[in-house]
Amino acid sequence: MLQLLCTDEVRAELKWLAGELGMERDQEVLRERLTAGLAGLPGDLVLGPAAARLRVWDVTGGEESRTHTREALASDRYLRLLDALEGLLRRPPLRAGAAAKPARTMTRAVLKEYDRLAGSVDHALELPPGAARDAALHQARKQAKKLRYAAEVARPVLGKPVKRLGKRAKGLQQLLGDHQDSVVAQETLRELAVAAHAAGETAFTWGVLLGQERAGARAREEGLPSVWRTVSDPALRAALTP
Repeated sequence: MLQLLCTDEVRAELKWLAGELGMERDQEVLRERLTAGLAGLPGDLVLGPAAARLRVWDVTGGEESRTHTREALASDRYLRLLDALEGLLRRPPLRAGAAAKPARTMTRAVLKEYDRLAGSVDHALELPPGAARDAALHQARKQAKKLRYAAEVARPVLGKPVKRLGKRAKGLQQLLGDHQDSVVAQETLRELAVAAHAAGETAFTWGVLLGQERAGARAREEGLPSVWRTVSDPALRAALTP
């Protein structure tokens, strides 16, 4: 049986598994968002069989994502990953730095993730609104999550400064996560509008919801610099610097 010998290989396989299992969760999140949006509209803005079309979309997409999940969990690749994780726990490939003082090692790890996040956010803010910026903001969300998790691991050693950083990184992650959910929802709403039009139904309601999502995404982008300033507070970073 194939053995994954290094953490990079295990990380890559965990990323694969997250992608496979994430389809079903993404479908659930999107369904809840669209259902809530539709339910929140005044009755005079809900035209045509919008609720019925949304249910059809959910049943079709839900079955596809569940099938994807079952196939992933039944695969040899998944079983090999379980073996690799068990081996990693039995004999972790510790580096020389593992023998160093925990505070120094963890500080470096947290600041490394912080600098990566700063680069991602700065890059996103430099881009004009559009698909490229949306993709960059999605990448920044991933980096914010990494920083948050690194801060949580380091908190018992580094104390309050890293706890504050983790809390602020979580707030940034949530803002960017909501923005990404809106980006996905907008594309789905457009697809629903096209399908409704092709079936001879009015696409008005889907257009209203799409407009709401675009306005919300724009507001979150406008609020990003303010949220980012709380994370990139020089005093907070200085408190972590050795």
